[in-house]
Amino acid sequence: MERLTELARELGTRLQALGAQVSTAESCTGGGIAEAITRIAGSSAWFEAGYVTYSNAQKTAQLGVPAELFSRVGAVSREVVEAMVRGAQQRSGARFAVAVSGIAGPDGGTPDKPVGTVWLAWGDGERLYSECHHFSGDRAAVRRQTAETALAGLVRLAAGENPLQG
Repeated sequence: MERLTELARELGTRLQALGAQVSTAESCTGGGIAEAITRIAGSSAWFEAGYVTYSNAQKTAQLGVPAELFSRVGAVSREVVEAMVRGAQQRSGARFAVAVSGIAGPDGGTPDKPVGTVWLAWGDGERLYSECHHFSGDRAAVRRQTAETALAGLVRLAAGENPLQG
């Protein structure tokens, strides 16, 4: 909890210096990234919107993710989180966005995508980055690690760095 708050505070400082906003597009974290951001007093100056799109239908309805992607590559995929980031940026007008989709468990894993598999994507209005993580632990641990990774990547991106290097 403390680490998330620290990351959100640092993100806010960087975004305020840029005069920029951020939006989140979340599935497996269920709004946890947006919750961490809005713990920070004054976050309304730099947090634009949070989309919690748990179902595939809502990923399509709220973020414009092409429905055909789910049958082709699955919800937990590079293509889907990249589409979620683009959708969050386009629909909210925020320069920065992060998207997450994964399998937090304890059920739902497959041999190809075991529990703890999470795809994350970050965008800054020009560039788009994505990567897959395999987090360990129970459902709460996977969700916490996902939120921390998402926020840390946003901090690096807002600093003009590659969010994947950290």
